[in-house]
Amino acid sequence: MEAWGVDGCREGWFFFRLDGDEAQCGVVSAISELAARSSEGAPILIDIPIGLHDSSDVERTCDLEARRALSPIRASSVFPAPCRSAVYAPTYDVAVKRNRERMGKGLSKQSWAISPKIREVDSLLQAEPRLRERIREVHPEVCFWGLTGRPMPHSKKTREGFRDRLEVLSGVYPDAPGAVARAFLDYGGFEALRDDIIDALVAAVCASHISECRTLPSQPGVDPTGLRMEMVYWQTTLLR
Repeated sequence: MEAWGVDGCREGWFFFRLDGDEAQCGVVSAISELAARSSEGAPILIDIPIGLHDSSDVERTCDLEARRALSPIRASSVFPAPCRSAVYAPTYDVAVKRNRERMGKGLSKQSWAISPKIREVDSLLQAEPRLRERIREVHPEVCFWGLTGRPMPHSKKTREGFRDRLEVLSGVYPDAPGAVARAFLDYGGFEALRDDIIDALVAAVCASHISECRTLPSQPGVDPTGLRMEMVYWQTTLLR
């Protein structure tokens, strides 16, 4: 079954496409290009917030549960998702103002930095509702937590963290070292960073087991436009 894992990168979006024993990777400038390239019905798991509050004094439940699962060492990797109005703001100052008015809090520079990509995915899913069943949110650290039953001990930015994550992936996808090496040779350090490659691959591996996947929370709510507020992950006993 064709399955896609996607992570934002400096040139747009880095992806892995898994289909049986075949692994392909690449970079697209727009998520709509990837959606058009994929087969009808193929799952696409992407590391970006999808369902967004318009106004609320509490965070998305998926963010809260993900932070709880990854505590204490990886909890900070889950940024609070902006409200939709902030995502569409023209400047950071306007986004902070809108988020404070609607959510009761400001907006971090990290959350603002990914707002263009949140806006891109949100715009696509608003324009093409048929894609909502296929394009779903993941968080890479939640994916690794699902595979191992614990937060990863080292940051993905470190040598140890990279090795740990590659070892985990090798346990559920034996070609992981080869797939990562090929991706890094073609794209690493230029269009995509090393952790972009690892994050996209773990999303693709989860997508290839989509029928077995679970979500945080287990019964996701929806935002005012009907988008699910969830994080998808594959919980396996292979590595327990």
